[in-house]
Amino acid sequence: MPTTEGLYWEDHGRANGPPIMLSSGLGGSGSYWQPNLAAFGKHHRVITYDHRGTGRSDRKVPGDLTVEAMAADVVTLLDGLGIERVTFVGHALGGHIGLALALHAPDRIERLVVINGWAKLDPHTARCFDTRLALLRDSGPRAYLHAQPLFLYPPQWISDHHEALQAEEEVHLAHFPGAEMIQRRVAAARRFNIAGRLDEVRVPTLLVASDDDMLVPPSASEKLAAGIPGAQLARMAVGAHACNVTRADHFNMWLCDWLDAETGG
Repeated sequence: MPTTEGLYWEDHGRANGPPIMLSSGLGGSGSYWQPNLAAFGKHHRVITYDHRGTGRSDRKVPGDLTVEAMAADVVTLLDGLGIERVTFVGHALGGHIGLALALHAPDRIERLVVINGWAKLDPHTARCFDTRLALLRDSGPRAYLHAQPLFLYPPQWISDHHEALQAEEEVHLAHFPGAEMIQRRVAAARRFNIAGRLDEVRVPTLLVASDDDMLVPPSASEKLAAGIPGAQLARMAVGAHACNVTRADHFNMWLCDWLDAETGG
């Protein structure tokens, strides 16, 4: 099991291709990106990892857990893998990690993709977090995990994938990082606020937003696009918060086309 300084990671795709690192959202597991690996791996070296405190990475996270600390973990991982610069693709909290990297270690990022992220917590998202944490606190991990698809996927997609989601719930329950860690990760996401620093993000940036996202309003991506110099905004009418999963083929095509355009391929 490959680990670097307590961080579990996996290599996919072309070993000698330009590197892409994928960073998941609140759940923190690299397995979230399974629907995207084959498409990205045709021409790129694709690296997934489990955030510290989740999955197969070290579960002990001393000190204050912040998005900036999560970004420092990415630098540690890049150093361990001998990678100087990477295209960084982040979903929600993973996107915030990418934005923090763009501000604090811009020399390590070639390009940045942020999926359904934000510069400052939206009141609607805060209300969703309150609801999810109340479920966790009052009803336990199973209730928290059982409700999770409601915030991630469109209703019909949930119906069509009911059995797979039931099986996935059992896997998540078996590897649940604990209520305290979830609360710390939500707190880090809540505190993240770079609304006054967006003009400092100078790496080529693609923002992806879903109009039907139950968790993060698309206006959050609009604000990122308005503030980051030269940023591009791609919107899906349907796909919900986890649009790279629910509309994987569409998302994969978009991202691969953008990567090719940025490199002149």
